[in-house]
Amino acid sequence: MAVRKTLCRVAEIPEGGAIERVGPVPDPRTGEVFDESLVVTRQGGVVNAYVNVCPHAGRRLDWAPGQFLIEDGLMICAAHGATFRLGTGECIDGPCRGASLVRVDIEVTSDEVRL
Repeated sequence: MAVRKTLCRVAEIPEGGAIERVGPVPDPRTGEVFDESLVVTRQGGVVNAYVNVCPHAGRRLDWAPGQFLIEDGLMICAAHGATFRLGTGECIDGPCRGASLVRVDIEVTSDEVRL
């Protein structure tokens, strides 16, 4: 079994919010692994992780490092206002409506979020 990297504890993620962490993510085309900025979210006790890149223009989602615009379960890209559901990563409004954030596989074990 592969060693899994711990990103954070669930308690570090504000309920209805997000934090930034860096973790190894494989490129889907080549399989090569790169450290990427990740958005780790928690809503209704469910934790998700996404690559911190808006599908519209390839820019980071945060308005300052690790600072995300989140309101009513939606995360808003600071660059062009694309709006994403925290639980699914789906863009529901803005220039990339219908696209989704790139989901990162995680597991939650004993209050630890791991890649």
